[in-house]
Amino acid sequence: MIWTYFIIFILAAIPFFEVTMIVPIAIIGGMPAVPVILVAILGNLLTVALFIIFVDSIRNWRKKKKTNVETNDSKRHQRAKKIRDKYGLPGLAFIGPFFIGTHLTALLAVTFGGTRLKTLVLMTASIAFWAVSLGGAAYLGFDFLAKDEEDFGFITRLLNQ
Repeated sequence: MIWTYFIIFILAAIPFFEVTMIVPIAIIGGMPAVPVILVAILGNLLTVALFIIFVDSIRNWRKKKKTNVETNDSKRHQRAKKIRDKYGLPGLAFIGPFFIGTHLTALLAVTFGGTRLKTLVLMTASIAFWAVSLGGAAYLGFDFLAKDEEDFGFITRLLNQ
């Protein structure tokens, strides 16, 4: 069972998997909601914090990697800028993870002028909000579909085979 939590931690730490995907899948799969949510938050927050701390290095690396033809106006970047312009940094921190991912949201929040500390606080609150919200929805909404008569979900059944 410890390996399952380790996998949840690792998957939550990977950009574009994150808590928005991992938490509902694990809970629907029969894992206990509270430990899954906590482990996923820690995994996602670890890499987001590293992104925020090393944002200057990441930005320089991206500039070196881009050619002169490429611009910084990707669809995700434009979407994040539109959210930030309309709702400010807190809006970007809370809305961004659902649409563009927590890692890119954190990177763009600092790029758009947010301080590292403020961005880290807002992203921590945002990750916790999304993990609890989606975890609660998965637990309450799919509990009757995922559990069988022995109270096992599909992940627990797969691991016990």
